[in-house]
Amino acid sequence: MQKIRLEITGIAYSQTQSGSYVLTLSESSGKRKLPIVIGGFEAQSIAVELEKMVPNRPLTHDLIKMLCTSYSIAVKEILIYKFFEGVFYAKIICEKEGALTEIDSRTSDAIAVGVRFNAPIFALAEVIDEAGGVDDGSEDFDDEVDLTDNEESTNEMQHLNEDELQNMLSDAVENEDYELASKIRDALKNKN
Repeated sequence: MQKIRLEITGIAYSQTQSGSYVLTLSESSGKRKLPIVIGGFEAQSIAVELEKMVPNRPLTHDLIKMLCTSYSIAVKEILIYKFFEGVFYAKIICEKEGALTEIDSRTSDAIAVGVRFNAPIFALAEVIDEAGGVDDGSEDFDDEVDLTDNEESTNEMQHLNEDELQNMLSDAVENEDYELASKIRDALKNKN
């Protein structure tokens, strides 16, 4: 069983499944990609952690991290071990006092927990062979639209000053609208 290391390279709206997102994982040392359709809540949870946003109240995956940390449980890795009938299967590999435990999980939840521990993500080679694709350099891999590259929305905010953007960012985070917060953060970066 060969494991291949993956990196998160994108979260995008799914143009084929309404209300869903596509989480794109790419080989760390290769050109293959693994697109995984996930729900909005899980996409938001992963994006919040990747963007280092701090919600007013802990999200479910933050709570899981706090519980693990409180009981000295470390998440060592995430393993996507099966693809069957369009569904990915994953395990969270945990360690406590030298003993490893494998916990079955939805792939999106496993990754949302894993990013909070900076745990590496792996997939078995046969999963990538069966469900993956090759990055040919085009931007429209598997009909994705990248949420973080929405120039139109960001450009609309360019007329606002930095204080106005900071206030909008605070409101967006307080209202748990992390997609908007991400766009505002991009507008702030463009100001600098």
